[in-house]
Formats: sequence, structure tokens, C-alpha cells
Amino acid sequence: MKKVNFMCTAFRDGFQSVFGARVFTKDFMPAVEAAKNAGITHFEAGGGARFQSLYFYTNEDAFDMMDEFRRVAGPDADLQTLSRGINVVGLDSQPRDIIKLHAQLFKKHGISTIRNFDALNDVNNLIDSGRYIHEAGLRHEVCVTMMALPPGANGAHNPEFYEKSLRDILDAGIPYDSVCFKDASGTSTPKIVYETIKRARKLLGKDMNIVFHSHDTAGVCIYQYISALEAGADQVDLSMVPVSGGTCQPDVITMWHALRGTDFTLDVDINKVMEAERIFEECMSDYFLPPEATMVNPLIPFFPLPGGALTANTQMLRDNGLMNRFGEITKAMGDVVAKGGYATSVTPVSQFYFQQAFNNVMFGPWKKIAEGYGKMVLGYFGKTPVEPDPEIIKISEEQLQLEPTQAKAVDLNDKDPKKGRDAAIAMLKAENLPTTEENIFIAASCKEKGILYLTGNAKVNGVRLKSAEKKTKPSTTKKGGNDYTVQVNNNTYAVQLKDGQAMVNGVAYTVDVKEGIAKDVAPTAPPVATTTAVPVKAPMPGLILRSNVAVGDTVKENEVLMVMEAMKMENEIFAPVSGVVTEIKVKQGDQLNADDVLLVIGSAVESATSNPGTTQPVAATATATASNSETEVRAPMPGLVLRIDVKDGDQIEQNGLILVMEAMKMENEIYAPVAGTIKQVLVKQGDQLMADDLLAVIE
Repeated sequence: MKKVNFMCTAFRDGFQSVFGARVFTKDFMPAVEAAKNAGITHFEAGGGARFQSLYFYTNEDAFDMMDEFRRVAGPDADLQTLSRGINVVGLDSQPRDIIKLHAQLFKKHGISTIRNFDALNDVNNLIDSGRYIHEAGLRHEVCVTMMALPPGANGAHNPEFYEKSLRDILDAGIPYDSVCFKDASGTSTPKIVYETIKRARKLLGKDMNIVFHSHDTAGVCIYQYISALEAGADQVDLSMVPVSGGTCQPDVITMWHALRGTDFTLDVDINKVMEAERIFEECMSDYFLPPEATMVNPLIPFFPLPGGALTANTQMLRDNGLMNRFGEITKAMGDVVAKGGYATSVTPVSQFYFQQAFNNVMFGPWKKIAEGYGKMVLGYFGKTPVEPDPEIIKISEEQLQLEPTQAKAVDLNDKDPKKGRDAAIAMLKAENLPTTEENIFIAASCKEKGILYLTGNAKVNGVRLKSAEKKTKPSTTKKGGNDYTVQVNNNTYAVQLKDGQAMVNGVAYTVDVKEGIAKDVAPTAPPVATTTAVPVKAPMPGLILRSNVAVGDTVKENEVLMVMEAMKMENEIFAPVSGVVTEIKVKQGDQLNADDVLLVIGSAVESATSNPGTTQPVAATATATASNSETEVRAPMPGLVLRIDVKDGDQIEQNGLILVMEAMKMENEIYAPVAGTIKQVLVKQGDQLMADDLLAVIE
């Protein structure tokens, strides 16, 4: 009987796939000890999102966490972390000096193995990272990333493609100690898994450790694992309740049961494992468990969202009151994947796919290119498995004002003065912080939020504990029930019915809707031009990033009025009509709800009996409150103050930078909605703000 090796992923991938990686170290260490006592010796102990999240959310040091993990797990445990190639443990890619420092520091702080992948399967993104891992004295587990393409798509992500990716790694001379085939979305068919592992075993010989990693989101993970084992894999990844199944890996107990009566065994004391899981459940009992985290989603093969990204995106949709659009967005992902070059849906590419699908639903197909998706198809993250759709390349080039590139991403990073050791040291010295190797890496990978932690100005945020949740009355507001997309003569209109008004593409019309058709309806009269105040409303919840207009400005139809941030993306708000801005009701930093009034345009427009006009780009939410003497600048969304560029008494121009907030892992610049004098700055660096908190006053 063959023993199946496994790594326990509960304390990294499990946390990321269920809790957004936001778990306090002290809360789960008893579970690590219990797992150790159950005979488990191989743990995923950090990396991925479990590096930045400690500085961003739990206000802890990731290196201290790794040291404590090593102390509890013992000197003989194999502690493994996850690295994203040249992105190492962040979302942004790094130059070579920081990639090397990553490996050295993780070795210093008790890690023995690093699993290293690239979402594009571009071998150039694995060469330097793999070499530095090996040189630091760590075991290097190199990866080929997998997923199933949406039905109807073909050209990559088949056994031939994965064999070629593995051959590229071998031909590049990258040192490695084991090979992992990583399916973050859990969508690869068992047949393809079997054939891929079989080919890998033939290439690598009988002694190389071959690992298969997947998630149970699509409900086929156990079948995948058994197929991989039958084809020659040595190891699979397993988790423990309450972070097993669904968006996570299968449970140790589930896999133990699936292998009963076969030629394979986990060789564990199942009673001790059950006791360890009982203790782990107690440790996590105060953490909010999103319902979708433990569910099988049979539609995942049509929109390959990895477990760690699915729950993060559904939570963002909930936060923005847009969960009712989730089905449309995920349906749109198939086209986005098919035209984007077939990069594997794993961080950061999975987020690019979701953002572009979101834009295609909210603004119309390919009307707004998400920055990450556009840069990917243009080559700024490496070479995609197949050439992206030529039309999408052209649209991305035009919208982002970037030319396609074939340069290596790491070479571009080496030339970037804002990246690397020198840039990190400058950040530390500016705050009189010690320039230790750890601090340099924290500054390089976490930027301002890392500095906030090091200066003691960071605060715990975003950790969802049941004991800390405020009890609020359920909202009686009906969301999405009176929102419609209406098409007339091939023109599409976004229509919202509320309080006796119809908002048509952001323009308000007074309406009275009754059932049936009245007999005495008169023929439609010709349009009558009347001077009308046209309110411009937020098309979705979001944050006002900046305003391009002031009261009294004359604007033209389709001119950009404001820019809102929603779903980690900037959204331009366009003028639905020409006219004069008579009132601005929001300011930079305001966090808005859908249908909030942004500003008012006094304009000659057609009466309500006329055609509302052609479709305009969807406006993005923004808020700014102005009076005759003072203008308040408020936070447009919950977030953290990263840096402040002004002080009391400073003169500032309209659209001048006031401060930078971090929200949703994105920096959001807060601009002055008007010119004037900074009367008062009411926040300081490191403050954790709620939407609509007052930031500054301009007079």
C-alpha cells in the first residue's frame, strides 16, 4: 500500500480562502500544536496573502508569526510558504534585489520550503525567484499552474501545454526539489489531471516528488486527487475544518475516507486528527464564516474563480450593494478569459479577470478596460499562454495609452526607481526607522502600510469577529428591485425608478407609473426645450476620488465631471447634458450609495416626453459638500490614511492632492474639489476611517 504524503494548508490557504487571511496569530497556534500532536508534520505556514494581511489587518509582524509557528510546530516540521514568482508575497512585482531578500529572510525565520508559481506560466518569471530560493538553502517547489478553460475555448490548459510548461522549466535550468501542479480554481477535469501527472512522471523520473494542489469549489477535487495519485503523484494538499471543503482544500478526514479500500493510505491516526479538528473549530469559533466559503459551486468551470478570490469578491459586491449582479459578472468571465490570453486564474490574474467582467457588465462589453487586465494583454506581466485577442489588445492600448511590450517584467522593475532596496531604505530613513533587512522587505512589499506598522500607527481592521459585530436592524430598502436595463431602437438605457422619478442614464425625469394603458393618452408632443436642473447621480456605490469641475463651470455633454472608485477600479462620471454646473453635492473622499446626487447641471434639455438620449458611459459615485464659504472633504469609503500632502494654512489648487487613502488593497488619492486654503486637516497618518468621515476643510 502506497503512503500518500500531504501538506496541511489550513493555516495559510484555508485562512485566505475563508477569512481573507485575517486571523490573529494567538488564535490559531493552539490548533497548530493540536495538529502536530496528531502526527501532522508538513504545514503551509505563510506567504501568499498571509504576509501582507498581518501588516494590513491584524497589526502583527509576519516574521514574528513565522518564528512562533516554528516554535510551536517544532524543529523537524516542514514549514512551507507560497511565493508568486517575481511578485513574491505581494500583488506588485519586484526587482531582483527584493526577490533575493524574500528568500533569505524566509529562511532566517524558520521556513524550509517555498512553493513558487507564475500565473502566466512564463518561465522568465520563475528563473530568478527559483534561483534565489535555492541559493538561500530552501527547498524549491516549482509550479505549473492549471485550470479548465470555459466551454468552447481551446488552445492551452491541456496536457500538451502543461508538459511544455514543465519542459520550459527544465530547459531553463531552474533548480528545484519538487514539482507542484497547482489548480487554484479547482476546475481542471480529472482526465486532464491524470494525463498531465502521467506525462510529468515520465519526464521527471520515479524519484521526484510530484504534488497536486486544488480546491473543492467545483466539487471535483477528491476525484482530481485520486486521478493524480493513480497517475503517479506523491502528495496532495489537505485542510481541516472549519476551513476545508468548498473554496478550500478537501478535509484530511474526507480524503482518509475516500482512500479506504484502495491501494493508497494517508497513514494517520484518524482519532487524533478528529481531536485536532475539534480544537481548531474552537479556536475559530468567533470568526465570521461566509456561507459561500463552504459551498460547492457547479458553475465554477464557466468562470474559474480561485477559492481565495471568490469569497473576497462576493464580499466586495456585498459591501457595494451589488451582490444581485454576481451572476451576470461571473457569466461574463468566460469571454474575458477567452480573449485575455488564457493566463491561469490565480492571484493576481484572477482579480484582473473579475474586474474586467465587472466592467463589461456595468459599462458594456469592453467599454472600460480594467488596468490590470489591460496591462496583462499588453505584456507588462510577462507572456500569456496564447496571444490575446487582437481587438482587445487594440482597445487596451487605446484606453490605457500604453504600447505593447515584450520586455521581461523583472528587467522593467530593476530600472524602476520607486522599487527595490534603495527606495525602501529611503522610506525607512524618512521616518527615522532602523534599516534592518526585515524592515527593508516590509517597506518594499507593503509600502506605506508597512511603514505605518513600523511606526506604530497601524490599527487592527477588517477582522470579522462575531463578538465584535454590531447588531443592526436589517435594512428594509429594496436593492436592485427597481433597476432596469431598457433597450429602445438598439439604444440601451440604465433606468432606476425611485420616489416618483426615473433616472435614465443618470438624468432624472418625473414619472407616474400606473398599470394598464389609459384610453385618453394623447399623442406624444414634439420635444419642448426647457431650462431644467439635471441632477447627476451615482450609478453605483463608491468613493469620490476627484472632481474635475467647480460650481459655475460650463460643461459639454459627455465631458468627465468626476471620477469614482468602486470594486478597486476608477470610474469616470460623464455629463449627461451640456450646461452650467449649478451645485456640487459631494467632495473628494465621500463614500456614496447608488443613486446619490453628485451635482446638478442647469441645462437646456428635452422634456420628459422626449427621447432620453443615447447611452452615456456609466457615471461613478463621488461626493463633495460645498457651501459659500467652506468645503468639507470627506472619506469616500472606509480606509486607512497612508500619507497627507498638506497642512493647515496651505494654499491648494482645485484637484490638488490632499492625502492618500488605502482601501481594498488599492491606493486612492483624495483631491481638492475646489481651490482655496486648507483651514483644517482633521486626520493623521494611520487613522482607520469610515465612509463619510471628515478629512479636511477648505475655505
